[in-house]
Amino acid sequence: MTPIPINLAGQLKSTFTKVAMASTAALLFACATSSPEAAQARTNRGLTAYDGAWHLTFTTRAGSCDPTYAFDVNIANGVISHPNLVMFHGTVRTNGAVHASVTVHDKYAVGSGRIDLVSGQGTWRGHSGSAACSGYWTAQKD
Repeated sequence: MTPIPINLAGQLKSTFTKVAMASTAALLFACATSSPEAAQARTNRGLTAYDGAWHLTFTTRAGSCDPTYAFDVNIANGVISHPNLVMFHGTVRTNGAVHASVTVHDKYAVGSGRIDLVSGQGTWRGHSGSAACSGYWTAQKD
């Protein structure tokens, strides 16, 4: 085996040190950007595309519930809310998948579907008193 000249050995050590430092920096960056806080920030950026006021229309296809229901909701960072419905819970994922439930007196409904940047649709099921109902919903961004 041929010995490595001293000046070449120093250059190899210097190159190895630079590569090791660059790799460490890349690893630290990857860890920092994959932290829970960074993941939440990326998620929130994706959810804000749906932020704003939305008009919902629910149509009954089966059962003896009212033929239609209509009301407005607000979406902020993936959370769907209604100012007057305390028992309303809804979420939107970054891909537009929606899931929500509402309870008002003796009426209960749960629905799911998908929205894009301006509209959406899905299905729902629920009951009004003892009557079971189901149908579809549509959404339009205001």
